[in-house]
Amino acid sequence: MEDLYIEATKKTPEIRASRKGNIHILGRSIPEDPMKFYEPLSRWLTEYSKNPAPETEVCVQLEYFNSGTSKILLTLLRQLVELKPRSDVRIKWCYESGDDDIYERGDYFASLLETDFEFIEIT
Repeated sequence: MEDLYIEATKKTPEIRASRKGNIHILGRSIPEDPMKFYEPLSRWLTEYSKNPAPETEVCVQLEYFNSGTSKILLTLLRQLVELKPRSDVRIKWCYESGDDDIYERGDYFASLLETDFEFIEIT
């Protein structure tokens, strides 16, 4: 299984996913077709879930994302949470200092997924 790297654009985030269990989604996510954009990550996660690393660390650091991204992101995070107990899954939700909207979305996702997020405020 190969690692996954998708370069950021003005409308899409950088995505890095390592077989070693590190997954990063960074930047802005307002793709015109979120399903199409996130399809490579979804396929990668399906393959990864067959034999996950003992520890999986997910870092989500989005400065902005649209409603289409929100739906896909929740689905992707659910895939990851379902790796428990085969992998110790830790989700880090990073948000800029004072950005209550992004923080609250993370808090909402954590409650829907019934899992703990580590919230990291970036100054």
